[in-house]
Amino acid sequence: MLVLGLLAVLLIPAAAAGAKRTVVGELKRMEAAGAISIADYATHRSDYDAAKTTLRKLTGERRRELGAVIGILDDFAARGLMTTGRLPQLFLTLDRNRQWWTTSPLLSYAQRVTFSGSRLVWEFFPGQGLQLHPLANFSKVNALLSGGFDDGAKALLAELQPFAVPRAGGIAWEYDFTFDGGQPPWVSGIATGTAVQALARAAKKFADPSYLDTARQALGIFKTPPPDGIRVRTPAGAHYLIYSFSHVRVLNAFVQAVNGLYDLWQTGGVPEAEPLYRDGLAEAKAEVPSFNTGAWSLYQAGEESPLNYHTLLRDFLNGLCQRSGVQLFCTTATDFTQDLRQAPVLKVLSTKARQGKTTTLAFRLSKVSTVGITLLRNGQPALSTSASFGYGVRRITWTPRHSGTYSVKLFARDLAGNVGRAEGTVVVSKPPARHHHASH
Repeated sequence: MLVLGLLAVLLIPAAAAGAKRTVVGELKRMEAAGAISIADYATHRSDYDAAKTTLRKLTGERRRELGAVIGILDDFAARGLMTTGRLPQLFLTLDRNRQWWTTSPLLSYAQRVTFSGSRLVWEFFPGQGLQLHPLANFSKVNALLSGGFDDGAKALLAELQPFAVPRAGGIAWEYDFTFDGGQPPWVSGIATGTAVQALARAAKKFADPSYLDTARQALGIFKTPPPDGIRVRTPAGAHYLIYSFSHVRVLNAFVQAVNGLYDLWQTGGVPEAEPLYRDGLAEAKAEVPSFNTGAWSLYQAGEESPLNYHTLLRDFLNGLCQRSGVQLFCTTATDFTQDLRQAPVLKVLSTKARQGKTTTLAFRLSKVSTVGITLLRNGQPALSTSASFGYGVRRITWTPRHSGTYSVKLFARDLAGNVGRAEGTVVVSKPPARHHHASH
């Protein structure tokens, strides 16, 4: 199954000082050191040469995407990161992109695809081609297990086997593309939490402990700080990051990582997962209240969740509630369900302005919404605009052309489609009169 031992870590002599590392040069070095076979060297060399030949025949977006994937492989080699453990994923990515961009339709951002004869999930990232997505794949394993598609789950886990690489004192499934400013290869707390969860479920369902051996090795990143791992020590316990390259805390990813550790401990019977779970649980108790605005959830500090992540967090919290018995998670999940039905609350804060002077119209909004703003003078529109606003006190800039009393009408539609309204009045005064002094 997905077990990597210490023999997978091969020490290969470094390239000569100052020499530029290339894909072909790195393959030659690995073959000469006995790290890969002559047959593997020939196959990878042939695949790389074929991709470059194909590139010269392509144009437009197809050429850009395949060229970008070749560039990623070149970059791994140049940085000395094209290790033996990474070869399977890097070269399968190269082959799948060569196949797609010569035979298949153009794609839209984040579109997911599969290939005939394989269950692996690939996702399109413009400018980086198709990339293997560990979270999508282990989520699919969970879905197959839940749906009773046992053969499919086994097959997908077997396909994922070659992609577990040595990292953080154990193994990990890496992302091999740049994302949100993070340079590859990086790992994800939510992806690995879902991986150990899926492996624990597979071990129990198929009575196969080798899945647990793999999951146990994958705990390394939960014990290791970034950038190799995702563990951040806290006064309460530990937070597990969504990305190893970023200290931004994303609650839905963290909660799912804690759920996965619980399942490995309880469903899989792996005791090494218990202290990691308890550290995460203690920190989740401390963090969860700060991610509830009272009207919606936060994705990260100061940023409200999109609708799909709001419901995802709600579901993950329900799962953690059921696992831990901690009422806080249950009540927060209930709050987030109620938020889906509650209208946004608005209040007009501004009451005064001055004719001809640029000023702001301030209002308070309870949750992220699209807000329509209309100002009427003598029943006639003086300003009409709309935009998306987050929760809190928000402002728009305007310049009253006339003095008088203006009616303010606000209309807000939140991400779930609920509608709220508010009205107010702004009195616009005339500018102060200029005083002319007589000369003597």
